[in-house]
Amino acid sequence: MNKVTLKIDGMMCGMCEAHICDTIRKAVPSAKKVAASRSKKEATFLTEETIDVNSLKAAIDTTGYIWMGMDLEPYEKKSLFRRK
Repeated sequence: MNKVTLKIDGMMCGMCEAHICDTIRKAVPSAKKVAASRSKKEATFLTEETIDVNSLKAAIDTTGYIWMGMDLEPYEKKSLFRRK
């Protein structure tokens, strides 16, 4: 599983955050735990599939918000119980 962090400028309110989340869900159907933060100027989501960066960037650009970059890092689900 990978955690994707998108740097996005131009979000001003909660509706902007919701618009970005909807756009991500449409562009990446496998996206889980999609969240956006106008104060951090970023959106995050989890996915197990390979992402087509160009189509995701194009989807964000068509909304009128500004794509500023993307980070990808491995993600491990945190468990309440540790295995020994």
